[in-house]
Amino acid sequence: MKIALFSDIHANLPALEAVLEDIRTQNVDATYCLGDLVGYAPFANEVVERIRNLNIATIAGNYDDGVGRNSDDCGCAYKTDRDREMGRQSIGFTNAIITDSNRSWLRNLPAHINLNLGYHEDSLKISLVHGSPRRINEYLFEDRSDNSLLRLMSDCDIMCCGHTHKPYHRFIQHEGESAQKLIVNIGSVGKPKDGNPDAAYVVLHMPPEPRRADLRSVTVELRRVAYDVEAAARAVESSPLPNEYADMLRRAF
Repeated sequence: MKIALFSDIHANLPALEAVLEDIRTQNVDATYCLGDLVGYAPFANEVVERIRNLNIATIAGNYDDGVGRNSDDCGCAYKTDRDREMGRQSIGFTNAIITDSNRSWLRNLPAHINLNLGYHEDSLKISLVHGSPRRINEYLFEDRSDNSLLRLMSDCDIMCCGHTHKPYHRFIQHEGESAQKLIVNIGSVGKPKDGNPDAAYVVLHMPPEPRRADLRSVTVELRRVAYDVEAAARAVESSPLPNEYADMLRRAF
């Protein structure tokens, strides 16, 4: 079984189209979107409608939640006054252009999706979240301690998240115990922050009969997909959005 997971498109339609085309070549059995469809680029409606038309199971990101509620707060952790001002312009622009239908759809997205693979007692439980199970805008960076992650993963064997825009995965376990868990951050389609401007998504390769005892047989394939970054950047520059967001696409930071 193969499961495709992508997140953090952030209104970057060229990046989304490239990822969707790549997913079509992978013969996956299921596809999920972990949120943040809008913000920072001009194609908010086009991205939402593409996901809606494909009927891809989707959870809300913090930006989707903000726009869905017509709020001026996206729940983002901006560090500087300039970042906050740019963020204010971005969510204001997105709220101004989003259609009523798309806003309603964003507002009604679920906070998380839980998957139970198999009917036996030892079946694998997968939790799909945007930030974390407890907060939609919590950042689970790669340096988060095992103990902290394990507390968040008490009800699942695999947790897949986005929000940080920096992909990673690792197996973790309680000290002195043999049972393991797997955390997967799937990175960002439309606004990578790891220095690689290519769109990122993940394919989980599951064993034929997934069981908790066989967690190590799960393979995490991080795929990077080239797209026309310059076209996306120029679209930002042609919009009322701050030009800094175009540079962020080019440099992936």
